[in-house]
Amino acid sequence: MQNNSVIDVAVGVVLYTDGRVLLAKRPPGKPSAGYWEFPGGKFEISESPRQALARELHEELGVELDAAYPWITREYRYPDRLVRLHLYRVLNWHGEPHGREGQQLSWQDPRAISVSPLLPANHQIVQALNLPQVYAITQARKYAITEFMQRLRLALDKGVRLIQVRERDWAPEQLTQFARRVVALAHQYDAQVLVNGDESVSLQAGADGVHLQAGQLMQCRTRPNTRLVGASCHNREELLHAAELGADFVVLSPVLPTRSHPGAPTLGWEQFAELCLDLPMPVFALGGMRLDMVETSMTHRAHGVALLSGIW
Repeated sequence: MQNNSVIDVAVGVVLYTDGRVLLAKRPPGKPSAGYWEFPGGKFEISESPRQALARELHEELGVELDAAYPWITREYRYPDRLVRLHLYRVLNWHGEPHGREGQQLSWQDPRAISVSPLLPANHQIVQALNLPQVYAITQARKYAITEFMQRLRLALDKGVRLIQVRERDWAPEQLTQFARRVVALAHQYDAQVLVNGDESVSLQAGADGVHLQAGQLMQCRTRPNTRLVGASCHNREELLHAAELGADFVVLSPVLPTRSHPGAPTLGWEQFAELCLDLPMPVFALGGMRLDMVETSMTHRAHGVALLSGIW
C-alpha cells in the first residue's frame, strides 16, 4: 500500500577540500540495504533540518558539524513511501568520518562515481552537485568579439566552467556564429555553454543547453529539448514554474544594486533566501555579485553566483 505521508530527511553532502563527496553504503537489516547514499536521516520531533543533520552526522559518522549550507530540497517517491530530502552542503566538520553503524564509507569524485548502486533519489542530486558555483554571462557587445574571446580564454584558464551566451538584439545568424565560437573554446576546457533565449540557436551551435528568459519560462509548458535548461526568475511564481518544468537550475535577480541600475529595487539577501526555500533545483544569485561572494550566497541558499561585468 502506498503511503502518502511525507517523511522529512536531513541529508549531508559532505565535501572534502579536493571536491570529493562522502557516500555511505546502507548496512544489512535496513531498507534498501546495499545501496549507496549521502549520509543523513529522519527528523525527530521538533528538530529543525540543521539540528537533524548535526545529530545524524554525529550518530552515523562520529563527526561534529561546523559549517553546513542549505542547498536544495527534493521529494522522491519510493514504492512504499514519499521522502522529502533537505540537502545541505557540508564543508567543515571536526572528527574523522567513520561508519558508526557498521556501514561502509567511500570518498567519491561526483563527476565519476564508481560505487553502485546509488539510491534512486540521489542521481539528480549528483547532477546538481556537479554544476559549477560560478555562472559567467557573456558581454561581447561591450568588448567586441575579438577582445571578448581573449577574455573568455582567460576566464576559462582561471576555472570558469559554466557560461551563458547572452547577446540581446543580435540577429540569429550573428548569435549562432558567436555561440559556435564560444562553444568550441569552452569545450576545450570541458566547460558547458547555454544560449539565452533561443533553443534553435543552442542546437545549431552545439551548445549544452538553453537559458530561458523569464517571459519565455512562464509561457513554456514542456521542458526544452536540450540537455541543460536554465531560467531567469525574479519572484516565487517564476521559481515554482521553473521547478515544475524541470529546469536544471535558475538564476534569481536582482539581489544587490548594480552599476548599470543603481536605483532599481533589489531583493536583498534575506528575501533571496526566503524565495529559495524548499526549491528542488540549484539557484544562482545575480545582481551586484562578485567572485568573493560565493560563500555569502551559499549561506542564503544559493548554489553560487552568476556574473556579468564581475567576471570578464
